[in-house]
Amino acid sequence: MHTYVPVILAYLLGSISFSYLYGKWFKGIDIRQHGSGNAGATNTLRVIGKGPAIAVLLLDAAKGVGAVLIARWLAGDSAAAEYIPAIAGLAAIAGHNWPVYFGFKGGKGIATTIGVCATLCFIPTLIAGIAAIAVIALTRYVSLGSLVLAALIPILVGFMGYPYVLLWTTLVIGVFAFIRHRTNIVKLAKGKENKLGRKSGHLPGGKEKAG
Repeated sequence: MHTYVPVILAYLLGSISFSYLYGKWFKGIDIRQHGSGNAGATNTLRVIGKGPAIAVLLLDAAKGVGAVLIARWLAGDSAAAEYIPAIAGLAAIAGHNWPVYFGFKGGKGIATTIGVCATLCFIPTLIAGIAAIAVIALTRYVSLGSLVLAALIPILVGFMGYPYVLLWTTLVIGVFAFIRHRTNIVKLAKGKENKLGRKSGHLPGGKEKAG
């Protein structure tokens, strides 16, 4: 099995945008043209509602889990088995952020990051996830919690002595997250970032968007 096959498969899996598909199939909208313009769980929550947002969150995380597990299975006991699942995880997140099926305009990759990192290094991801949830609960800024998650995972991976390949993988994942949240970082600095629970206008046809 060529090492690039699981990576390509991971990218194609990651490129499936469940937020976009739900909006199109059930609401007749392009989620990227509403709310924050992001094809992800948080914008789904603001624009469509809690139920769809939870479904999108779980499905996006499942993409990350699936990408790593498929890569492990395909790599088997080969010499590439140590690093191919990590690269596949990166590819899945890249697919979510820049999906080939949807004009390379996707989400910010946090749910898929959770799935990837939980499969590669569960304990650091669990600790970082608890910290992120605490930050979101205290501040109601999902973006801030997401950045805390992305920053803490590689720090914990390094301190807990995980293999070097997981350290650089989680560092790159963190860079992805900060790049995708750069506008949120500016808004946070200016005190203009939207808080969780804030309503986001109305859907076409007069239907109110869920906050």
